[in-house]
Amino acid sequence: MPEGHSVHRLARQFADVFAGERLAVSSPQGRFAQGAAVLDGHVLTGSAAHGKHLFLGFEHGLVLHVHLGLYGAWDFGGDADFRGASSIGAPRKVGEREFHDDGGPDPEYAGPPAPVGAVRVRLVSGHGWADLRGATTCETLTEAEADAVEARLGPDPLRNLPGDRDSFIAGLATKRTPLATLLMNQAVIAGVGNVYRAELLFRQRLDPWLPGAALPAEAAGRLWDDTVAMMSDGVRDGRIITTPARYWTDHGSAARGSTVPVGGLPAPEDSHFVYRRQGLDCRDCGTAVALTEHAARKLYWCPGCQQD
Repeated sequence: MPEGHSVHRLARQFADVFAGERLAVSSPQGRFAQGAAVLDGHVLTGSAAHGKHLFLGFEHGLVLHVHLGLYGAWDFGGDADFRGASSIGAPRKVGEREFHDDGGPDPEYAGPPAPVGAVRVRLVSGHGWADLRGATTCETLTEAEADAVEARLGPDPLRNLPGDRDSFIAGLATKRTPLATLLMNQAVIAGVGNVYRAELLFRQRLDPWLPGAALPAEAAGRLWDDTVAMMSDGVRDGRIITTPARYWTDHGSAARGSTVPVGGLPAPEDSHFVYRRQGLDCRDCGTAVALTEHAARKLYWCPGCQQD
């Protein structure tokens, strides 16, 4: 499932390439035909992300609300004035990646291509287009309804508004639920998914089954701060990378004496401490990384480093 950093990247991209544009909105698949009809022909005035939820606001007070779920993704394209990732959402390969058009826009761009597959909604401006596929939620809301959705969500580390840190600390302090469950609860903290959950608990050396109420406030604050830093890196990089450069293997520039791979980012197998590394040695203590089913999701952790 795309995690919060991907949705914030989406919000930035929509602001960059569509804000202030009058959009043609359609539903090639047909499942969003009614919602598309009330948005069609209106100007996009803003875009925002809260956790894993994307909100696109239009001039007449309606909001396109999208939650990508497990398989949702947006594809983009356009002319020379349309810049950004060509796809953001569910990974197409192992690891969290986005696709970019390194060759640049088509100089003979003549409009969006024919829809391919089940395109739930298509947005078209004078310079580009965006197609949504596979989303769990795609709906048109009033601003009040969108506010109600946000009110049900916990603090978002990528917003990190005044009071969010204290709210997160207080939220943990009242619950005897394991940390591994709480970090996936979007009402406790919005935007964290399975990858960030595993990596945060490892980086903070926290037992996944430690109850939230048993975590000291100071440690809860450090957990929040690390979440802010790690997810901010994800927005910058377009990938979830939780290991510092000293853990990376140089795949191509070792002869030059460098420890940083070409391009400045690690290969997927070097990007995480524990996620999808079950059975491999812990990068720090050498204990085999464990894999456990927890609340119907896979939990990766190090029994050596993450002891209560």
